[in-house]
Parts: sequence; structure tokens; C-alpha cells
Amino acid sequence: MRTNRTLEKLRRGEAVFGCAIQWYRSPPVVKTLAAAGFDYVFIDLEHGGFDLETVQDMVEAAVAASITPLVRVGELLYSLVARALDVGAQGIVLPRVDDPGLLRQALRWMKFPPEGCRGFGVLPPLVDFAAEPMAAIMDHLNRHTMSVVQFESLTALERAEELLAIEGVDVAMVGPADLSVSLGLPGQFSHPELVEAIRRFIRQCERAGVAPGIHCRDPEQARFWVEQGMRFVGAGGEHRLLLERAREVVTQLHGLLKRAPAPARSAQ
Repeated sequence: MRTNRTLEKLRRGEAVFGCAIQWYRSPPVVKTLAAAGFDYVFIDLEHGGFDLETVQDMVEAAVAASITPLVRVGELLYSLVARALDVGAQGIVLPRVDDPGLLRQALRWMKFPPEGCRGFGVLPPLVDFAAEPMAAIMDHLNRHTMSVVQFESLTALERAEELLAIEGVDVAMVGPADLSVSLGLPGQFSHPELVEAIRRFIRQCERAGVAPGIHCRDPEQARFWVEQGMRFVGAGGEHRLLLERAREVVTQLHGLLKRAPAPARSAQ
């Protein structure tokens, strides 16, 4: 049955790197990100427009390419969490979490009894047609399904110790964009107040035994936060990577014209 390589690396104390998929409805994009060397992708159902069939296709492409497929649901609802897992997601990103009671409930949706209350609807492709007893399948999926809890508000930071103490939190991921808005500093990602708030949060995660994470806009921002102790680090989305690389190539191509010798004039 499928293992969650990203979760295994985190449990060994390693850092992992990923990319969001938010715009292009294409399984080959997932394969491309896997070939580039990312550990995980998270398919965004909070801000992206994907339907569940597209998610299923991208999840299957991810598993085949040995990259961990995570799904960010639009809100904390059992139907959204359970269906994403039933089509093969190896983890769920829970957005805008600041209510300990709702988080405790949402984490239970992700696990089968006795650890949780997820309903058993595992179809054979999800376990690669393994002929295993139901109890073995439930135990395996419980051990290889990861939770990523997003901290995106001042309220969430104020309740961080209580939220981090809830059993079942694997990763606590800062959403710097929404957090900057909540702090009254929209888009000021290097503002000392925001930076210090995230640094305090990292220390709280370490004390709680939870992997701290953040989704960044570019490798330079990611480098800074890795140096601060972040271990679950995203860098941009597939649309941004394509645009930035395309612009770089176009700039290089136009640079060729500046260096190229002028064409010789034909004799009259």
C-alpha cells in the first residue's frame, strides 16, 4: 500500500519542500513538479477552481510520480475532508483554523476508529488493489495520512499553544498573506512585527513536537524561513513558476539580439 514519504521525512526530523497547484487543471503539471524534485504538492480547493474529478486525476498522477499529494479543502467540513481522502489524498491542509473544538473534530474526520471517525469507503485503487484485511487498511491509512493545520490570523497565534497541543497535528503551517492582513500589515512580509510573530510561533511548534511550516512566494523568502527553523516549506504555485521561468527565457532571448553581430549587407 502507498506510503507517505513526506510524512516519513518529517518524522525523521528532515525538511520537506513543496509547491501549490492552483490554476492549471493538468495531471502532467504534477508529474513535472515531481520530476523537478519537490516532496509534495498541495492541490488548492480553497482558492483554486478544481472539481473533485480533477483532484482525483492529479492525485493519481502524483502517486505514480512519487510525490505526496495533499489537498487544501475550502473549509472545515467532513464531506470535503473525507471525499478528498477517498480519492487518494495523502494529507489534508485545513485552512483558517482558530477554533480548538473544530480543529479537534476535523482531525478526527481524517482517521478511522478508534483514532477518529472517518467512514470506511476505501475503494481498491486507493490501496493499489492490495488484498488486505479491513483493519490493516485502516491502520495503514491512519499512519500515512498527514494533517497540515494553517495558522492565518492573530486569533490563531494567540491560541497557538492550545491548538498545537491537540492530538493529531502533524504540521502547523503559517499562511503569511492572511496573517499579514490580520496583523494590519498586508503584504509586508519582512515587517519586524510579522517576522517576530512567526519566530515565536516556530518556537511554540518545537516545544509541542509539531513540524513548523510556511508557504512562501519565492525561494529567497523560503531560504530565510528555513534558516529560522521551518521544516515544511512551500515556494509559490505552478502558475507563478511557469510565468517566472518564461519571463527569464524571454529576457535571455532578447539579450541574444543585443549580442548578435549585425547582418552583413549584400553588395549592389
